[in-house]
Amino acid sequence: MTTTMVCRGDGERMIKADPIILCHPNIPKPLHGINPRTIFGKEWWDIHRQQAYAASNYCCSACGIPKKEALYHPWLEAHEFYLFDYKKGRVTFDHLVALCHACHNFIHDGRMQVLVANGEMTEAKYTDIINHGTAILRKAGLLKERKKRHVHPRSVAWEDWRMVVDGKEYGPSTRSQREWLFGFWRDWTPEEDDA
Repeated sequence: MTTTMVCRGDGERMIKADPIILCHPNIPKPLHGINPRTIFGKEWWDIHRQQAYAASNYCCSACGIPKKEALYHPWLEAHEFYLFDYKKGRVTFDHLVALCHACHNFIHDGRMQVLVANGEMTEAKYTDIINHGTAILRKAGLLKERKKRHVHPRSVAWEDWRMVVDGKEYGPSTRSQREWLFGFWRDWTPEEDDA
C-alpha cells in the first residue's frame, strides 16, 4: 500500500511514502559487509545518497516525515534496497531509499538487538523504534507481510550466496558461519573477490 503524504521538506510538494519498505528483509549472513558503499567507495555513496534524499523531497520514504521533524536526528539515512532470490542465493542491489533514523533502524532490528546487548542502545530506544515501525505497518495493513518476508528458506549453501551490484557478483564475505560469528565479515573488501 502506498500512502500519499504531504511533505514540507524543501517547499511543499506531494511525495509518496511507502510503508512496505519497512518489510525489507535483512541481508543473509554470508553477505554481511558486502554493499555498494564498500564496493564503490565514499564518493559514490555520498553522491547517490544525496540523490535519494532529494528524490524523496528530504522526507522519509517509509513514513513520510520531513527530515527536520524526524525522531532522534534531524537528518535522513540512506538504505540500500535489494531484490532477493532465495532459490538461487542472489541478492541484487536495486536502489537507495531515504529513511529517517527510526524507520532505518526498524528495518535493521537484528543490528539493534546487538547494540542493546552491547550497551550501545537503550532498551527504551529499541522499544520506541519497534513501536514506531509496527504502528506504521499496522496502519498500512502490512504486519503479516513483514513476518512473511523475514522467513528465509535455507536451500542455498553458505559458499553459494552472492551479492550482485551493477551486474557483478561478490561474496560471500566469509567462508563459514564460524568465521561470521568471529566478525571476519567486517574485514571484507571488493579486492578479495578479484583475487
